[in-house]
Amino acid sequence: MHSTDADIKQLFARHGIRCTKQRVEVYRALASTDSHPTAEELFWSARECEASMSLATVYNALEAFCAAGLCRKIALCSGGARFDADLRNHPHVVTADGRVFDVSPDLGARLVDAIPRHLLAEVERQVGAPIQRVRVEFDCESPCNGTTPA
Repeated sequence: MHSTDADIKQLFARHGIRCTKQRVEVYRALASTDSHPTAEELFWSARECEASMSLATVYNALEAFCAAGLCRKIALCSGGARFDADLRNHPHVVTADGRVFDVSPDLGARLVDAIPRHLLAEVERQVGAPIQRVRVEFDCESPCNGTTPA
């Protein structure tokens, strides 16, 4: 993804994000994982590189990233949230204990493609706006057996 400070600074500039050392570290921590971290997990990860990091700074950075389209917020039934820098159209599985897993891209594409186009058109008519992206999320009653689905 975006690995160097220069890459991240260019990304921020393209998306109108004010660039600070703290925001660079938060984004680097988020973009380097597929574990769908919480703000608190990102705080501890980013703080290793930027000791002056505060939890409020992480929340503010994530809010700015979401608003600019640099990450996705995955709301949990518990009221918490996890974050994902992978903006490809892919489904998530959310377990009862709040973990989030990606569904493989090929299976995700088949799921989205299986939605009849006439139903999507009906949704567009009902809300009066074109659908730009379809997101699929599955909630599991019990935790996945500690493994990441393929």
